[in-house]
Amino acid sequence: MLIVKKFGGSSVADKERIFHVAKRCMEDYQKGHDVVVVLSAMGKTTDQLIEMAKSINPNPSKRELDMLLATGEQCSVALMSMALATLGVPSKSLNAFQVAMHTSSAYGNARFKRIDGERIRHELDGRRMVIVTGFQGINKYDDLTTLGRGGSDTTAVALAAALHADACEIYTDVEGVYTADPRIVPTARKLKEITYDEMLELATLGAKVLHNRSVEMAKKYGVTLVVRSSLNQEEGTVVKEETDVESMLINGVAVDKNTARVAVIGVKDKPGIAFKIFHLLGKKNLNVDLILQSIGRDGTKDISFTIARDDVEEAVALLEQNKAAITAQRIEYEKSVAKVSVVGGGVQSNPGVAAKMFEAIYNVGINIRMIATSEIRITVLVDEGEEDKAARAVHEAFLEN
Repeated sequence: MLIVKKFGGSSVADKERIFHVAKRCMEDYQKGHDVVVVLSAMGKTTDQLIEMAKSINPNPSKRELDMLLATGEQCSVALMSMALATLGVPSKSLNAFQVAMHTSSAYGNARFKRIDGERIRHELDGRRMVIVTGFQGINKYDDLTTLGRGGSDTTAVALAAALHADACEIYTDVEGVYTADPRIVPTARKLKEITYDEMLELATLGAKVLHNRSVEMAKKYGVTLVVRSSLNQEEGTVVKEETDVESMLINGVAVDKNTARVAVIGVKDKPGIAFKIFHLLGKKNLNVDLILQSIGRDGTKDISFTIARDDVEEAVALLEQNKAAITAQRIEYEKSVAKVSVVGGGVQSNPGVAAKMFEAIYNVGINIRMIATSEIRITVLVDEGEEDKAARAVHEAFLEN
């Protein structure tokens, strides 16, 4: 049996935790299984490296930033291999170049193209545990690339798919996937299982337990995920195509504080303007979520959308540069907003879900700024500072009665 295990930065933050993870991985190795371990950088290493880079150059090149950030995971895997050696377990640490994990050339947000599994299989055939750097790859120029925040989850799923692993386990500092973030909603409870689609929506909408691209890849290649705690032996949450129990009306509530609203004011009310705006953003890999277009008046209309807070300055600068082409009178933006979402298979099939959500938010005196829906989710934009109260109210309305 081949098992891929991924551990996040908090799980390998110091010497004691590294040895704890090493012993955890030993358990399956000693049962005769092949084990591949994917690690993130230790603790807050990535944040510290970014801070250091920006103290030297406030706007560092994305290529050089990737070169720097990739060192964090190399430290983790080398130290883990040393810990395993101390415990008497043969292992080999490998970085993205040594494995040959090929990605696109988008520095800072690369995507996997293919993984050459020969080196890993060779090490496994020698009964060595393999420790692989998460979060990174190599592009066609043989430059190091990184996959964006949470990319180690995607590394684990990509390896599980490429190696045809029997299991892919994602270890975190929580015991699985909850109906909401327990730090925001104390009454949140752990789910036994959840579908790929529901997990993908939750991950995209701010639930930090899994990276959205890892769920996307798991669904594409049929990799069943188990989200478990690295701190205890509790059973986790299984993420798969279909669940054994009938889907609840709502499975989870997500909060996303990393959001901003952009308003393109006074564009001409004619065909093609929306295409031009979102084509410009798409070419720069700037993802938008909620989109609202006003009814035309006096030959003009307004188009508003939400975007990750980290991307808002770049998006606004791009739109300002092309203001004439998109016929905009002015561009406005604000960062003091947040998203609250409900996700579940019952959204489409049960009338009144939206009304119930809006009523819960109204009852705690919160104004809704924007709304977006899909088959399995409803998302609203609220003022920053009100998102936690809104999430608790919505969770109580759907998941506690």
